[in-house]
Amino acid sequence: MFSLQERALNIHQTLLAFYGEPIWRNPLPPVDELVSTILSQNTNDLNRDKAFEALRARFPNWEAVRDAPASEVVESIRVAGLANQKGPRIQQVLAQITSERGSLDLSFLKDLPLEEARAWLTRFNGVGPKTAAIVLCFSLGRLAFPVDTHVFRVTGRIGLRPEKMSVEEAHPYLESVFPPETYYAAHLNIIRLGREICQARKPACTACPLQQLCDFGQNGPSNPILAV
Repeated sequence: MFSLQERALNIHQTLLAFYGEPIWRNPLPPVDELVSTILSQNTNDLNRDKAFEALRARFPNWEAVRDAPASEVVESIRVAGLANQKGPRIQQVLAQITSERGSLDLSFLKDLPLEEARAWLTRFNGVGPKTAAIVLCFSLGRLAFPVDTHVFRVTGRIGLRPEKMSVEEAHPYLESVFPPETYYAAHLNIIRLGREICQARKPACTACPLQQLCDFGQNGPSNPILAV
């Protein structure tokens, strides 16, 4: 009988053989990644990127975004949806960082103990465990495992986490299950699997490289995890 950690490693290696080593887009500086991830909430990558580029085109730097009339920021990011919430949220986060640090520089997080860095980020309104983990992992090279909707759904179906676990609880739990050196690739390949094969409404189990390792794939459509 495999331990959960051994099973997670097997799943990671199977996805690596199936998809190859994933490549994230060019890493963004931490503040850029933070803003981009706030924009990504409840929208798709295309609209997130359009809104991010619109902000960068309209304002010369993040200080200008921070200090601009809220209406201008909201109008710039309209394509990302929920602009009336995201615009003020972005400005508030930028203002708070400036107030506490004296500038819009998050590079200091690279040298903090991981849990301190995570706690520092998640104090801000609109910055949850996923957003913090994305900034830490992709901008700062820290060992954090972001859990988005795809990762949450797939790990539930596979049986890597308890069915009743919340998204917030899943972050530290999955970090304890996957080896730290696999976080980057495992996160990205699980997302790809969730988008292309293990979709929410109609998972293509027969095309899935994890079918033999997956609780749902073995048990079939009667598995209640399908609704996750």
